[in-house]
Amino acid sequence: MADASPISSSRAPAQAERASPVDWIAVAAGALGALMATLDISITNSALPQIQGAVGATGTEGTWISTGYLMSEIVMIPLAAWLTRVFGLRNFLLVNAALFTIFSMMCGLSSSLEWMIVGRIGQGFTGGAMIPTAQTIVRTRLPRSQMSIGMTIFGLIVLLGPLLGPVVGGWLAENISWRWCFFINLPVCVALVTLLIVGLPADRPHWHQFVNADWIGIVGLSIGLSSLTVVLEEGQRHQWFESQQIVFCSCLSALGFILIGISQFVAKKPIMRLALMSNARYASVIVIVTAVGAGLYGVSYLVPQFLGIISGYNAEQSGAIMLLSGLPSFLMMPLLPRLLSTVDFRILVVTGLLCFAGSCLLDTTLTAQSAGGDFVWSQLLRGAGQMLAMMPLNQASMAAVSREDSGDAAGLYNMARNLGGSIGLAIIGVIIDRRTTFHTEAIRESLTANSVIGQERIAANAANWFVQTGDMAYAKMRALGQLAVQIQVQASVMTYAETFYALAIALLVCIPLALLLRTPVQSQSTGASQASGH
Repeated sequence: MADASPISSSRAPAQAERASPVDWIAVAAGALGALMATLDISITNSALPQIQGAVGATGTEGTWISTGYLMSEIVMIPLAAWLTRVFGLRNFLLVNAALFTIFSMMCGLSSSLEWMIVGRIGQGFTGGAMIPTAQTIVRTRLPRSQMSIGMTIFGLIVLLGPLLGPVVGGWLAENISWRWCFFINLPVCVALVTLLIVGLPADRPHWHQFVNADWIGIVGLSIGLSSLTVVLEEGQRHQWFESQQIVFCSCLSALGFILIGISQFVAKKPIMRLALMSNARYASVIVIVTAVGAGLYGVSYLVPQFLGIISGYNAEQSGAIMLLSGLPSFLMMPLLPRLLSTVDFRILVVTGLLCFAGSCLLDTTLTAQSAGGDFVWSQLLRGAGQMLAMMPLNQASMAAVSREDSGDAAGLYNMARNLGGSIGLAIIGVIIDRRTTFHTEAIRESLTANSVIGQERIAANAANWFVQTGDMAYAKMRALGQLAVQIQVQASVMTYAETFYALAIALLVCIPLALLLRTPVQSQSTGASQASGH
């Protein structure tokens, strides 16, 4: 009974015909917290050069400003269900909102890299708790007939947060100060605390849940996921296992997962409920959302990189192109709840995966002359695909488990999405590094002294420089430099095309798994009947 107590107070409104205004305030509070957490994942990306300069960090050291957040966030997400049972939902979220504000202020006031990283790790821990709890609030406070609306709101936030982050961060850094990337959280947290107090009922802590917790699993989870995140984020930069740091973190990660495995057999209630994966429908959701997470974070990295390196766009211009994928989300939002309640989830997810994969295939035709306008149709198609895939997956993940398991299921679901993003970015890093080198060498080998086209290009560029400088030796040197840059650009374009193609294949492979999904019955059912239905 103790395990279900934090949500028992919410069970009555969830079984009502319509949710009350207080229930919607609770959903709004969860949505605002999730938006703040997802926004802060990427809000520092555009402002990173200014932040590094202010705290005296090198380029390599500055990556820890993002890695620190991701490392702690992915650890907290699966712990959120247990901590909710220990402290009670409202107490837990109020403490997290307060601590998130404090850590945000610490980041904004930082003048050293050490304090900045500590603040970002703190932000990751407290922000990571707000993502799965938002999903749990929707699951426990809304009836089945209105759950599609709540899940649409949650899914929209998860998609738009990473898109808005770089745009907001870039604008604040350029027009006000990079410190406002963190100070902006203060008024948002004040609004969040107000909504939490009004929307969630008071509940008592259950300290015996803390004493009797699965500490083997907690330790394994903490060192396993945090070390794995470091390996994935920093591996390519440190040449993988040529680095002692990566080898050490890999060993720590392996030890952590061994402890998680042991906890599944010795703990009365494991902190990570891997037994949920025995449910084929839930397991298929996790695999698909991992692939979609890789695509979501991968595209969020690839498109700005292409626009910045190939097209010469700044962060604000790239952000405007990225926001195009959010346009279908807003246009489809009024229609999605009806679609989710009337159309088979398998049809929606398969259509979404096809659209997402199709958008990636459109980007395989990019050239060195491509600019933002060439991404318009692929971004719009991608936005529609992400919504059609993610919205049913959000709801299917909750429908596949009982109400009592919803907290653990939400933790695994959100962890899988973020972990998929880290895995996707790591693989993309390897592809870009190795394939760019391969294509560069292949193009250079084709431009021999006997290459007529190559010699004509060098002669033409040299002639242009000679007209400007009157120095033929200098003109030839500049012409060769131009050719080297052009080779690098062409190699990069070919690599980006291959990377988009690989993402499309990964998404298409998930289509058979979508056939295992089940559309939840739109009826008012109790937690017990829901449990028996999976």
